Amino acid sequence: GSESSGGGGGSGTGSDAYTPEAGARSRAPRTSEQVLPRYSIDEAGAILYHYDPAYIDRKYEVIPLQVIHRRHRTGFEETKDFPIRMNDLIAGRYQVMDFLGSAAFSRAVQALDVRTNTLVCLKIVKNNKDYFDQSLDEIKLLKFVNSHDPLDEHGVVRLYDYFYYKEHLFLVCELLRANLYEFQKYNRESGEELYFTNARIQKIARSVLRSIAFLHSLDLIHSDLKPENILIKSYSRCEVKVIDLGSSCFITDQLSSYVQSRSYRAPEVILGLPYDHKIDIWSLGCILAELSSGYVLFQNDSVATLLARVEGILGAVPEWMLRKGRYAGRCYTHSGRLYERTSPASGGASGGGA
Repeated sequence: GSESSGGGGGSGTGSDAYTPEAGARSRAPRTSEQVLPRYSIDEAGAILYHYDPAYIDRKYEVIPLQVIHRRHRTGFEETKDFPIRMNDLIAGRYQVMDFLGSAAFSRAVQALDVRTNTLVCLKIVKNNKDYFDQSLDEIKLLKFVNSHDPLDEHGVVRLYDYFYYKEHLFLVCELLRANLYEFQKYNRESGEELYFTNARIQKIARSVLRSIAFLHSLDLIHSDLKPENILIKSYSRCEVKVIDLGSSCFITDQLSSYVQSRSYRAPEVILGLPYDHKIDIWSLGCILAELSSGYVLFQNDSVATLLARVEGILGAVPEWMLRKGRYAGRCYTHSGRLYERTSPASGGASGGGA
């Protein structure tokens, strides 16, 4: 049921104030026109499902998802893999121009939006329920973040559209350039003039700090900052944007103990301690050191060796963290000495999560 915006008591005068008569009306049987979903079909043959907001409790949000398929065909496909072919037109609107890369959850292509004649990044989520669910979270968060940044001033990737087509979820985002990892690797191997000078690293640091400060102001933790999730917008102006909110969470969420890529994972996460937005600052520090030296600061051979490298640079982990950390016993003795189990059956080398 709806909640009165005036807090306790039933004396509100607004249309949503509770009265016995209103309560009786809310419990009365609804007609088929009220209960059945409303449908419409767009010019591409999409069947669009519309919720009536009058029947949605105010504490819930609705993400409208376009389900697109050709007329007179079901949405079922012969294989679970979405075929990517150059110049194919996806959902009657996005023409594949180039393959950009792949990740654990998705593949990305450069596409031409033939309706607006602009280039976009089309993210094709793999046909897997967990990946689908996580991508729905990313859609929700990108919509939320973008809505609080209407002038695009805070360096977070823009989401233009999203839809479901041929058993795959698609996200349409702004097209950016290479990520920091790929570009640094290319710059080093090509023998070209060093791109990541101290001045450019400082500019990247300020930009990403502004981006994560913006996310933190919305009570969000990015939770997966790494070079692959910072993309270059302009090489000449050294402009970057933060991407991939698929692992992000609100500070009020039930926070997962499995967040961040291991080389960029904060000690409090590794040891199983409560954490907050400061884990993003740790990740950024690791990234900046990597841009400066050209090497990953904390190699991730195992959790124990990573912690040894942390201690070698920053000193011993504070005793209170070892005492309170749920996972500290996987890598530390009672006297606070690091150790690593070598038996394959024990799984000690992956203590604290892989």
